[in-house]
Amino acid sequence: MEKNNEAAMRRLYLIRHAKSSWSEPGLRDFDRPLSSRGKVDAPFMGKRLARHGVRPDLIFASPAKRTRKTAQYIAEAVGYPTKDIVFFEAIYEAGVDDLLRTIAQAMDEAENLFLVGHNYSITDLAESLTGQSLGNVPTGGIVGIEFSAEKWSEILSGTGKLLFFDYPKKHHSRD
Repeated sequence: MEKNNEAAMRRLYLIRHAKSSWSEPGLRDFDRPLSSRGKVDAPFMGKRLARHGVRPDLIFASPAKRTRKTAQYIAEAVGYPTKDIVFFEAIYEAGVDDLLRTIAQAMDEAENLFLVGHNYSITDLAESLTGQSLGNVPTGGIVGIEFSAEKWSEILSGTGKLLFFDYPKKHHSRD
């Protein structure tokens, strides 16, 4: 049997949680919900992904309330079962290395991974993987990155190709 020399492609979609609410000042950061704008932006961005045929094989997310809800809205919009979202404590307050370790845990059969998290780690990881200066991934922002890799554990800084960088404020006409 001939071995296929074509390298496997992996696509990582780094998603920053949608806009959160600060209406309850005494609330723990972990427990902050989405704002009314966040409740509109998260499904909107999910529908944009769906229109472009982007669907995950896996979704990893921080268990913080605003991130959990963002992941659920996006999953619903792209037709991914919300019960299958995997929540990792390590994504909350993560650094780049923490996120790379989390990504490495994805099953290698999965080609498309959504990782829903927080800044500054989402921006830092996107810039580290692509070598591109993005400045800031705003709330609800999504960075699509492609890799030529057989395994998720092979994903390293500088090995990704930026596919797109999209965020809700690019689409003011939707209001």
